[in-house]
Amino acid sequence: MRSLQPTNGFTALRREMDRMFDQFWEGGPAPIAGEWTPAIDVSDLKDEIVVKAEVPGIDPKEIQVTLDGQILTLTGEKKYEVEDKDEKHYRMERAMGFFSRHVRLPAPVDEGNVSATFKDGILTVRLHKSKAAKGAAIPVKHE
Repeated sequence: MRSLQPTNGFTALRREMDRMFDQFWEGGPAPIAGEWTPAIDVSDLKDEIVVKAEVPGIDPKEIQVTLDGQILTLTGEKKYEVEDKDEKHYRMERAMGFFSRHVRLPAPVDEGNVSATFKDGILTVRLHKSKAAKGAAIPVKHE
């Protein structure tokens, strides 16, 4: 019996189309030559939102993290490493160049309580939710 699972080519195409639609709806720039897009995870926890981005091979000093309202922007550049001027490439599949990723956060955050760490090629941004985002329980008084 044949599997109804899509082939790797279709999976990659779908992933790229999803990324393009995400950028369109989030107001991100259209991709151009020399750009690449790191994969991200966005988690909504009880008191914070955590964004993790795969940025292997990048010096953490080359990454900028900015927050404007509920839009988190990650930008940086993965530079091509020249090891030998006479080097001839038969295949180059690693993404290089500038990246800019805009993420609309699922809840308002406290702009003064944001941290970013980098370990093993993963950038982790922790954004604590604002008091308004957490909501408040309102007790019902009995009369």
